[in-house]
Amino acid sequence: MAKKFIKRLLPDPKKLHNNKYLKIFEPFFADPNFWHLNRHSVATAFSIGLFLSYMPFPGHMILAALLAIVLRANLPLSVSMVWVSNPFTIPPMYYAAYKLGAYLLSVPPEKFRIELSTHWLFHELKHYYEPLLLGCFISGAILAILGYVGIRLYWRLHVVHAWRKRAKMRQNKLNN
Repeated sequence: MAKKFIKRLLPDPKKLHNNKYLKIFEPFFADPNFWHLNRHSVATAFSIGLFLSYMPFPGHMILAALLAIVLRANLPLSVSMVWVSNPFTIPPMYYAAYKLGAYLLSVPPEKFRIELSTHWLFHELKHYYEPLLLGCFISGAILAILGYVGIRLYWRLHVVHAWRKRAKMRQNKLNN
């Protein structure tokens, strides 16, 4: 089952208690609600992480943790889902988001190069930020909705399949 697979991947809350860098979140590690794996907490965690993975600003993990706390989602799953965006996936994600934003704003997409310099950040980014932010917001929202609905549907189908399997096993035992 997906629940068992996810449980194996999640860190142990007791190990997190002992981490000196995570002491500020210690009250939340003690609350078992942030560690439960149920349909709501997992689907909400996925949607938080997927939405924030598209946002072009730093601090995804901290914001994911705060949103997980506010929305009562699975905390470690929410934080780990922001890593959908990583150095390998960011360029195509942001390029597609920029193209979508430029299309929606009816702005002709410009060719641009990203440079990791303050000059580029303060002088060149102003030409691209509006379509990029709009595209990132819409892409993140769509991905979050699809993730939430997809997890809820998958979870439901899995439960129905398990019920039917158990009913069939009970029926076989009665017939034997």
